[in-house]
Amino acid sequence: MSRTALRICPLCEATCGLTLTIEGPRVTGARGDGEDVFSKGFICPKGASFGAVDSDPDRLRTPLVRENGTLREATWEEAFDAVAAGLRPVAQRHGPNSVGVVLGNPNVHTVAGALYPPVLLGTLGTRSLFTASTVDQMPKHVSSGLLFGDANAIPVPDLDHTAHLLLIGANPLESNGSLCTAPDFPGKLKALKARGGRLIVVDPRRTRTARLSDRHLAIRPGTDALLLAAMVTTLFEEDLADPQALAPYVQGVAELRAATEDFTPEAVAAACDVDAGVIRTLARELAAAPTAAVYARIGSCTVPHGTLASWLVDVLNILTGNLDRPGGALFPRAATDKTPRPAGPGRGFALGRWHSRVRQHPEAKGELPLSALAEEIDTATEEGEPVRALIVVAANPVLSAPDGNRLDKALDSLEFMVSVDPYLNETSRHAHVVLPPPPPSQSPHHDFAFNALAVRNQVRYTRPAVPLEPGRMAESEILARLVLAAGGMHGTDPTAVDAMVIEQTLGKAVRDEHSPVHGRDPRRLADQLTGDNGPERRLDMMLRLGPYGDGFGMHAEGLTLAKLLAHPHGIDLGPLRPRLPQPLRTRSGKIELLPEPIAGDLPRLRRALHERPEGLVLVGRRHLRSNNSWMHNVPALTGGSNRCTLHIHPEDAARLGVRNGTEVCVKGAGGEVVAPAEVTDGVRPGVVSLPHGWGHNRPGTRLGHASATPGVNVNQLLDGSLLDPLSGNAVLNGVPVEVTAHPTG
Repeated sequence: MSRTALRICPLCEATCGLTLTIEGPRVTGARGDGEDVFSKGFICPKGASFGAVDSDPDRLRTPLVRENGTLREATWEEAFDAVAAGLRPVAQRHGPNSVGVVLGNPNVHTVAGALYPPVLLGTLGTRSLFTASTVDQMPKHVSSGLLFGDANAIPVPDLDHTAHLLLIGANPLESNGSLCTAPDFPGKLKALKARGGRLIVVDPRRTRTARLSDRHLAIRPGTDALLLAAMVTTLFEEDLADPQALAPYVQGVAELRAATEDFTPEAVAAACDVDAGVIRTLARELAAAPTAAVYARIGSCTVPHGTLASWLVDVLNILTGNLDRPGGALFPRAATDKTPRPAGPGRGFALGRWHSRVRQHPEAKGELPLSALAEEIDTATEEGEPVRALIVVAANPVLSAPDGNRLDKALDSLEFMVSVDPYLNETSRHAHVVLPPPPPSQSPHHDFAFNALAVRNQVRYTRPAVPLEPGRMAESEILARLVLAAGGMHGTDPTAVDAMVIEQTLGKAVRDEHSPVHGRDPRRLADQLTGDNGPERRLDMMLRLGPYGDGFGMHAEGLTLAKLLAHPHGIDLGPLRPRLPQPLRTRSGKIELLPEPIAGDLPRLRRALHERPEGLVLVGRRHLRSNNSWMHNVPALTGGSNRCTLHIHPEDAARLGVRNGTEVCVKGAGGEVVAPAEVTDGVRPGVVSLPHGWGHNRPGTRLGHASATPGVNVNQLLDGSLLDPLSGNAVLNGVPVEVTAHPTG
């Protein structure tokens, strides 16, 4: 007998609602949930392939433990005994920073991945934290921290109401959106145009999104900050800068004008390869639009001036009065946000509170650059102990970080390594213990991170669609046991971790005069929590304490877990609304338009006015049926146009003697790879493009389909030395490469 069950898709940031068809323990079909309050039935190829992802035969089903150099299947008891025996002694001998933690992108797609890593880090007390953010989005966190005082206060474009959208280095028709959670992003862009709005795309590639636009500017890679700075200068020169209702909340306008006055359109035009008149038109149209939003993503972050570009995006939204107004860019309010506090000065945001040992990279948001992981393991200095043990949760840095060959060797030198991963992949194959979480159908889902970036306020929760398979362990229990093993409490009931977090959170809430439970008894509050397990009780607590919550009985109509479970398709909480000044956490209590670290980095941007890369430069790309390195083991999501080829313009191909389909050698500072050429005018002359997430040709993995069509690892072309200095983000785009016809091609 088949049945259906609801599930929120965990395979990209769009978080679409799915209706799964289930036969026995297997998901045999997936379609969009037409009643979902957020996605309203939209589905993409990844969501349609949920069953294939879920039942991939290469998913690990039992833990693996290394014995005499070889990984063997083990019981859960054996696995956690090995973790306790291998992890804790390293910290005791060499100090807490000798234990590193690597968190990958999939963590933000699971309930457990959101709830337990902060507890793990607090237990370890380590500063050796590395995450996918520093190969992706850290510049946006840093710019938001400096502007607004909160690294997670990221405004998102009001896609449903804007009249003018400027996209920089973003391709949402392929990515489904990034740092902007929006089911059916393509449909929203088409609706924008249908209501008479304008879509402008700035990208060195003519992407699917660019083909939909009213104007596409094929900018020279890596010069986004120069273009945006010239738009700012134009607004000031032509008296178009008008923050409007934002004015009382903004400081530093005059200082900003003085700091950017030499970035005129005429000064940046040659560097960007965009006509000065076109740049002025961009600024004028942005200022003249009834509502407008500037939105920039990966292409603008993974470049030498990523933080400056991210900062300038919000500067443009502020100067045109489009920040925090409908149709512009607004701050979402998720149901599990902390209790809103009154507006006023906050603690602010600080960079560089500590530094990496080897190259002294400053931390950002508590993290060190993922590009520095290899050297933090394999290089001794007088500044402290190297990383000698590593906990890797849902990450594959051998493919995602620059110079995977060096990291590959460094991981082999560790005293101990544990991976929480469903696959034996290019990174987890080095582990001494591999702890596999269950497939998505057997796990609950709530989007803690993505609801805080959503284009409409809403809340949804789905329980596991399929019961936990015998022999499996819930991801929440895996991570709770890992916390206990790391903290010297191996053998303690794992429910103690959730109980501890609840006790601490409620204890803090009752002491907070702004909390709805101020002055109440935390034990009685804990007794009111509902849910079948610790994670559900924690979710219930967060909902009740949140901005829409019932305040533990104070607001009868407020949110609780029980109310959410009674609405299986979710609860709509309304459109985004203006929130300033409440989200601001700066020391001044205002938007600090020209923070000191930003001002200090502007001279580097001025030097870029006169820098021109010689030869070809490399940019990345992604595909609708792919998400980093996760899904190349699923046949339905590979093949066709989702292939690892080098896009090269016909002019460059002719000059180099490269023909379509032949092999070419691509060489960068970190190494070289050989890939098939795909000659296309979809990239501008002087630019070549390789997708990321490929390179599944290393021995010792269990990725049958991926290893049969491995592709090449684009990040091996990088040596890890190029970083955005403010955020530590890797420079992955606009890097120089050499391309030659391969002898066997």
